[in-house]
Amino acid sequence: MQEKFVIQVRYHAPIPPLEKLPQGDWIDLRAAETVDLKAGEYRLISLGVSMKLPKGYEAHVAPRSSTFKRWGILMTNSVGVIDESYCGDNDLWYFSALAMRDTHIDLGDRICQFRLMKKMPDATLETVEILSGPDRGGIGSTGDK
Repeated sequence: MQEKFVIQVRYHAPIPPLEKLPQGDWIDLRAAETVDLKAGEYRLISLGVSMKLPKGYEAHVAPRSSTFKRWGILMTNSVGVIDESYCGDNDLWYFSALAMRDTHIDLGDRICQFRLMKKMPDATLETVEILSGPDRGGIGSTGDK
């Protein structure tokens, strides 16, 4: 049986409550403000929430599959990582958006999603002169097809 976690959520805007749908592993996040962006404009869009994540976990935030098609926005850092220490009342979550066309986003629109991921265990980095593994041939070594 899979372990169940509690994520404490503080809402800062009148958006519907977050929910974990049974058919997916990600939880949708909503724009907590109405936003108009011109092509080429960048903006942090408030997601209207602060959260306290379970100990030993972090949240990975990514656009939804329909985000670019619907609004023409890209998440500028490709993925957001929010660790368990970002858990205060005023540690709001944001979506870093770059508009590729003029667009309008309404308050409550589902623009991105997150999931919990186990944090990386403590690791020591060791400098070596030679790695013991076989070479695969560098970037693109598996071919085009």
